[in-house]
Amino acid sequence: MRMHNPPHPGEIIKSLCLEPLDLSVTEAAKALGVSRKTLSAILNGRGGISPEMAVRLSIAFGTSAESWLSQQTQYDLWHAEQRRKQLRVMRLVA
Repeated sequence: MRMHNPPHPGEIIKSLCLEPLDLSVTEAAKALGVSRKTLSAILNGRGGISPEMAVRLSIAFGTSAESWLSQQTQYDLWHAEQRRKQLRVMRLVA
């Protein structure tokens, strides 16, 4: 069962990873080996978690890369489902 309106993974990073460690965006970006701009985009919901970023997060925070990718997939799928009626797709059956 899919979650109702799941949070963007950036919100999770901010609240469960950065805030408890009292890390700034700049400090976290440096630790992750990415630019501040890249991390800021993710934290503010303007960027998504790529497979590489998922691996970086898993190393930095002792989590699984799969969990980060799953969160991103759930978020993306929920938003795509909200646009389902707008899609112009023809059903194909055998």
